[in-house]
Amino acid sequence: MIQIEIDGKPVEVREGQTVIKAAHDSGTYIPHFCYHKKLSIAANCRMCLVEVEKAPKPMPACATPVSPGMKIFTKSEKALAAQKSVMEFLLINHPLDCPICDQGGECQLQDLAVGYGKSNSRYNEEKRVVFHKNVGPLISMEEMSRCIHCTRCVRFGQEVAGVMELGMINRGEHSEISSFVGQSVDSELSGNMIDICPVGALTSKPFRYAARTWELGRKKSISPHDSLGTNIVIQTKADEVKRVVPRENEHINECWISDKDRFSYEGLRANDRATKPMVKQGGVWLESSWEDALNYVASGLKGVKADHGAHSIAALAHPISSIEELFLLKKLTQDMGADQIETRLRQNEVPEAPQALWLGMSVEELAQQHQVLVVGSSLRKDHPLIAVRLRNATKTGTQVYRIDAGGDNWLMPNAGQISSAPSLWLENLAEICAVIAKSKGIESPVVPKNISNQAQAIAQGLLKGEKKAILVGNTALAHPQFNQLHALVTWISNQINGTLGFLGDGANFVGAQIIGATSQGVNDILGKNNKAYILLNLEPSLDLPNPLLARQALQGAQTVIALSAYCSEDLLELADVILPITPYTEGAGSYVNIAGTVQSILPSVKPYGDSRPAWKVLRVLGGLLDLDGFNFNTVEEVRLSALPDHLTSHLNNQGSAHIREITLVASGLERLADVPIHFTDAIVRRSSALQLTRDSKKAICAGLPSKLFRELNLKEGDAVKVTQGDVSTVMPAMLQENLADGVVRLSAATSSSAKLGSMFGNVSVERV
Repeated sequence: MIQIEIDGKPVEVREGQTVIKAAHDSGTYIPHFCYHKKLSIAANCRMCLVEVEKAPKPMPACATPVSPGMKIFTKSEKALAAQKSVMEFLLINHPLDCPICDQGGECQLQDLAVGYGKSNSRYNEEKRVVFHKNVGPLISMEEMSRCIHCTRCVRFGQEVAGVMELGMINRGEHSEISSFVGQSVDSELSGNMIDICPVGALTSKPFRYAARTWELGRKKSISPHDSLGTNIVIQTKADEVKRVVPRENEHINECWISDKDRFSYEGLRANDRATKPMVKQGGVWLESSWEDALNYVASGLKGVKADHGAHSIAALAHPISSIEELFLLKKLTQDMGADQIETRLRQNEVPEAPQALWLGMSVEELAQQHQVLVVGSSLRKDHPLIAVRLRNATKTGTQVYRIDAGGDNWLMPNAGQISSAPSLWLENLAEICAVIAKSKGIESPVVPKNISNQAQAIAQGLLKGEKKAILVGNTALAHPQFNQLHALVTWISNQINGTLGFLGDGANFVGAQIIGATSQGVNDILGKNNKAYILLNLEPSLDLPNPLLARQALQGAQTVIALSAYCSEDLLELADVILPITPYTEGAGSYVNIAGTVQSILPSVKPYGDSRPAWKVLRVLGGLLDLDGFNFNTVEEVRLSALPDHLTSHLNNQGSAHIREITLVASGLERLADVPIHFTDAIVRRSSALQLTRDSKKAICAGLPSKLFRELNLKEGDAVKVTQGDVSTVMPAMLQENLADGVVRLSAATSSSAKLGSMFGNVSVERV
């Protein structure tokens, strides 16, 4: 630490720190535009000019490192004159159309112009015009004349998102920010460019002209769309969500959010939003009162229990549901005598012993690992902000290895990669086990057929360094031989003294396991002859691992009760009752993220229509079923009953399955079923802007490896017939050059994949 002076006040700062950071830490504000604490130094706006003793001219605070004894003056006559001159230059070509600018009221340039600008301009010539650009459905570049060339958006793409999608073209007064010719901005993090733009050049296309910033109410909240628990601020007007922006939390999401978290709010007021209880009578849907609908549900469940036994009642819930909702659903089913409840909707095979899988460390610790092996994950799309952490870590030496089917560019250097069909992942892990065992002079738990160079390199890499982690992704969690995979990664992590972690899907992936809202697995539940199903926050054809099995099971049931915010087509077909419940923005609830952090939220807006929070619906239903212990008055009371005192003691990643010999079965084409980033849950699927993105358009295509694409003599977009078992569907073909041979990517959770079967298995593809 060194001593410096800022405006006459002695300050102790870290050597090498920049003046602007030192000033900020000591509580002194220096005006700036191009500087951002998470981006590299550009020093091109010059708004942060300050006077430094003995320096011949004002110095940019963002690019000037402190030195012992330095005396800095941020408000001296010389500094203020320099800052006012810069502001005058910035406003020469800036259009003074604040009354119609979407950024009005939250514009850095507008704010600083009040303090550093003049009341009139000496520049009388015409202002320059920069034509607008269309870069996709999320970001509006209609007003690029307002751009001040701070290059924050350019640096964000290169340094945080990992891909340069915007850049500066031309020189001097002709300079402008543009995308590459004819290309849109397609990063899953692109919306952050809107936040960091200090003027109104980049704005939100869905939010455009929807409200003024001073008209908006603001509520802190949590995004439930993945397991990270991203902190957000929900901005509302007239009891409607108008915008979602990030809330800074260095421990979880830093100051970023994904586009899924930002723009999914459009789905909250979708056309098929459920607003009144509905009961199906004689194949016709009729609106009902809450009292009649709940009595009908209670009567139906009592009838099934009396006729077929409580063991024929099952509950399935999406992990987007809150802890309180899941706890009361579990309590309701168990108190009735049923033992079938499941939230791990994508998992074909579940751990043999009850345990709560989690990340194994804090989110921040990911960036401190020396070696990280990621198994079976579409990392960038499944967990965009985890990918940001690892991408930044690779810049400081972290080595990232991956085992998956390929096809995804993670936009970060890979120290080693094995791309193979899902059925070979166990063999790939066995090869790594064998190399590690040989290096340590111990017996390998499994003997592979041979050892590839890639497996040799990954194993040798994992034996180096001190901090090591193995992360198991969403696709690996859904693997039909998950327990064997779990046992192998457990053995590897124990031998390398590493940390084993699981990524998971849905905000309560961990929370649902902690409170025991899990049993024997979705396919086991659907495979039984159950007579009653309670569905919470899910759409059967899109959220379950085998849509055909789900449809068959629900059609054979005596009653299907759906607690849902939407009247989707498959619920209208398969359910007998739809009880309209509120999404996360309209109710209170708690979530446990993958790092084991409990986060609670309050409602941001009033319930839409006649919908009710699911915990209240389940509380009343418990009373109607004559069950004890449902007399909760507040959501806090439910939370206290649901969560254990020592939450961390329930977290356990160790695999308990015995490692068996791996038998390789030669098969033809294998299906790889990722869950696309904008199809993870009912809310996201209904965001019109997100459904227009490139990621969403790719999701409805059949991704084919290069060899198969050439064999079928296809062009991009040609129709192919995909057959899985006894069912077929026609889809556009898409070339995925890095996809492993013998693999066809057929995404789950889409209208096309809803016509197919299991997420894994053999498929055939032919040209139409």
